[in-house]
Amino acid sequence: MTALELAHQLRERFGGVLGQPEEFRGEVSLDLADPERVAEVCRAARDELGFDLLLDITSVDNQDRPPRWLLVYHLYSLRHGQMLRLRTRVPEERSELPTVTGVWPAADWHEREVYDMMGIRFRGHPDLRRILMWEGYPYHPLRKDFPLGGLPSEVPGVAFTEVAPLEGGPFVTTPGAADAIHREPRAKPGPTEG
Repeated sequence: MTALELAHQLRERFGGVLGQPEEFRGEVSLDLADPERVAEVCRAARDELGFDLLLDITSVDNQDRPPRWLLVYHLYSLRHGQMLRLRTRVPEERSELPTVTGVWPAADWHEREVYDMMGIRFRGHPDLRRILMWEGYPYHPLRKDFPLGGLPSEVPGVAFTEVAPLEGGPFVTTPGAADAIHREPRAKPGPTEG
């Protein structure tokens, strides 16, 4: 069975809560209108259609275009050898949706990363705490309103961090460069290099 056929079956099961499957470059995506039903839809995708692996959960900050958060669940079926992308949108005022750790235990780390980097909470998560930043860190670094150079903050009992400007660093683009290779090189040239 193809991912598109499986997506149509999932849509038939849930009716209007799932949009029409979209196929782009061989990848299939489904939009879930009600983020409160994400665990229910994921459980059906696993139990009824064989999407037994959660590959990843990612999030996108749409900052100025509500709803602010887009969450993307990347599912894979070993039986069918197919991938399905499930997307749902969450308004900033809510910034919360149900956990899917009861469907796939691997969601534990993925949800913690989204929580840590974006500040989106997962209701019912067994251990929702930061995974990359320290507890008590007041910011969420992957939000679009987080400055590229960072923000000063205290690391309790360890140190005080200054703003760390990235100008000239290896991961900063060079505006106005002729092409992607020069705009985003693997490493910036040293002071004597061209």
